[in-house]
Amino acid sequence: MRVTVAVAGEDTREVEVDEGATYADLLDPLPYSAHQVSVLVDGRPVPEDAPVESDEVEVLRLVKGG
Repeated sequence: MRVTVAVAGEDTREVEVDEGATYADLLDPLPYSAHQVSVLVDGRPVPEDAPVESDEVEVLRLVKGG
């Protein structure tokens, strides 16, 4: 399955994942871990262990600081 991944404020990439892949698997070819980002489908966060069911997702980088 080919998924369009739009990284907020950065670029958009096409990622190929196997059937049954999770959103964490979708992040593997990207330079982000599941702890650094939130994956959104239709503007709503999805669990990293949920199966990929959408061909378009948005990735938001989480910012920490103080």
